[in-house]
Amino acid sequence: MQQKKKDQEKKSRFRHFIKILGPGLVTGAGDDDPSGIATYSQAGTLFGFQTLWTALITFPLMASVQAMCAKIGIVTSAGLTTTLKKHYPKFILYMMLIFSVPATVLNIGSDIAGMGAVSHLLFPFIPSFVFCILFTALLLFAIVKFSYQRIANILKWLCLSMLLYIIVPFLLKPDWMDVIKHTFVPAIRFDKDFLEIFVAILGTTISPYLFFWQATMEAEDKKKTASKIFVNKQVISDMKQDVRTGMFASNLVMFFIILTTGMVLHGHIKQIDTVEQAAKALEPLAGSMSYIIFAVGVIGTGFLAIPILSGSLSYIVAETFGWKQGLDKKFYQAPGFYLVVIFSLLVGLAIDLTGISPLKMLVYTAVLYGITAPVMIAVIVHICNNRKIMKAYTNGTFSNVMGILTFIIMTLAIIALLYFQLSS
Repeated sequence: MQQKKKDQEKKSRFRHFIKILGPGLVTGAGDDDPSGIATYSQAGTLFGFQTLWTALITFPLMASVQAMCAKIGIVTSAGLTTTLKKHYPKFILYMMLIFSVPATVLNIGSDIAGMGAVSHLLFPFIPSFVFCILFTALLLFAIVKFSYQRIANILKWLCLSMLLYIIVPFLLKPDWMDVIKHTFVPAIRFDKDFLEIFVAILGTTISPYLFFWQATMEAEDKKKTASKIFVNKQVISDMKQDVRTGMFASNLVMFFIILTTGMVLHGHIKQIDTVEQAAKALEPLAGSMSYIIFAVGVIGTGFLAIPILSGSLSYIVAETFGWKQGLDKKFYQAPGFYLVVIFSLLVGLAIDLTGISPLKMLVYTAVLYGITAPVMIAVIVHICNNRKIMKAYTNGTFSNVMGILTFIIMTLAIIALLYFQLSS
């Protein structure tokens, strides 16, 4: 009888855990987009296992910052942009716009290019630009046509595509002792190439667009259930569990991508110039199954990430200029909001069709994120300590320490990178 009761309690806890998964899981999964995959592949190809340890530091930093953003959304029932607009000088908001818009559009273009390129590898008789146009059209239709709840449910299922990257290393049987060593013993090189990749890893993992998406999605979720949910310790606790799960999954996938490319491509290929090159290089070295899994993963994560990228950009612009906004609204109810979505995807597609190297765009975007993220983190920590905004839910000591630590690490990495760039 007692065992049966324990089993029921376990089932109840599991059902509760599955139920609370939402914005945090989707945000974490969206972080491993083709941009992230390219950056992690580049890290593994150039440095082998030497950057595996970064997954251990990015997880707690990322989880802390995203939890702060989520708390802002829950407590204020508004996105991060609206909070900045109400309580801070306008120049901070405009500075954020100047940096966020180009980087996000570049990111979208790079992701579309990566999806098209790996699709061409799987179906070589169809040109990659045809896939790019097809994917752009499908994404535009889904984002404009479906409600927020429908999109959120689709994104949850697309999170499963991340699991593909965890499978690959087990097909290849790495030296796990060597893996453990490089995971727990940091290898740091003070040169331009290593610091560029390190900043790119930080930038693509702790990306400013995710800060805005997280806060906005928590606010949207709260609006949908306003009659049932009030802010209390349980709501905050559930949110943190959701965020930690999403960020853990994101960093786990990052770890396995670096592991796969570090084991297979390092020492065989000197440079990865495109995301499809990373996928194609796996075929002769790791077998067709690994290659197919890697390629399909790029497509799945692209479908997951691009709605988040374009959605976060639309929320930023719409909230800045006071337009009606929301993925739950029809096109005619929020035309400005949806026109930003359409514009961002079409510009991203146009960038791809110019023939600019997708990987260069991806890495430059990640580095740009790495430069702008410290400023946004400082603002987020300040908001979370502002009792006027956060009321009884201001940061505790641990959250402040992690937020400041994230700011310091990212700032020092940028300063070191700029030093080596200027001195070389």
